[in-house]
Amino acid sequence: MNTTEKVIFEQYPYWEKAIGSNSAIDSTELLVFVGCGTSFNLALSLAAYANMAGYKAIAVPGAEWQNRPSAFWPEWRKTHVVALSRSGETTETVAAAKASRAAGAFVTAITVEPESSLAKNCDRMIAAATHPEEGIVMTVSASLMVLLGLQMIGQEIPLSAISSARRLADDLDAALPQIIAGRSHFVFLGGGPLFGIALEGALKLMEMSQVMTQAFHPLEYRHGPISLVDGKTAAVVLYTSDQKEAEIKLVDELREKGAVVIGIGGPGDLELATDVDLSLAGLVVLPALQILGERVAQAHQIDTVSPRHLTKVVKLA
Repeated sequence: MNTTEKVIFEQYPYWEKAIGSNSAIDSTELLVFVGCGTSFNLALSLAAYANMAGYKAIAVPGAEWQNRPSAFWPEWRKTHVVALSRSGETTETVAAAKASRAAGAFVTAITVEPESSLAKNCDRMIAAATHPEEGIVMTVSASLMVLLGLQMIGQEIPLSAISSARRLADDLDAALPQIIAGRSHFVFLGGGPLFGIALEGALKLMEMSQVMTQAFHPLEYRHGPISLVDGKTAAVVLYTSDQKEAEIKLVDELREKGAVVIGIGGPGDLELATDVDLSLAGLVVLPALQILGERVAQAHQIDTVSPRHLTKVVKLA
């Protein structure tokens, strides 16, 4: 068991410590969730969840909000910026937080590094301790930032969510790598608040295994990308309760075209049951997607402790 794998399976006590550690915010301003890489994927999911909870929210990559915020919201100075960064040192995210505050916006930081530059350049900080052995690939910290972000918009996280996440990851792991043997094209499909999570699943697998991956809203997949589906395709479908019937029809089409389907919360060649509703699914599925990336990497004999071209913190000169 390498360090990446070890950390994925040891993340749950850190969830338990973070549950209830922050309360809901009271904000009528537009919430702008900002981040880079994994943190931007999480921002997309959290923005969708925030809208579903009655807030007004968008998600913007850190560099875009730093350099052209008016392209995303005309009254960008009158917003509540929620900056996500594991290290709190990501150049674009820290710069976006500084620029937002200087222009009059309120900035909340979500991080696992309470002494970081981001923590020192925000109006409110939300933080939790992460696994000390977490390496370049963001796993535990990603889960924790989703957990903290959900609590920030008033979502209660029951302790049972931990057992649900653990069970889902273990059930998927038990079927790997046999279910994906011979597959070299991976597709992650998730709608609504699960689109950002699908993107994160794709990013994890790509950076860990160096295999090409894609992510889409499920019903968008027919509009062009489905042309790539063949016997080398593995599709990971994150089912949503409000669109499940339509997603099942898509899965049937993918299987007819040769894809093997991992259905999380619904039918597939491998069907994995979930016992949480959509409001918690984005958090609960993360460890399973992380271990999927690790197992694909192992199948390609790639060490995820030192992934090619990546560093733990992206700092620009």
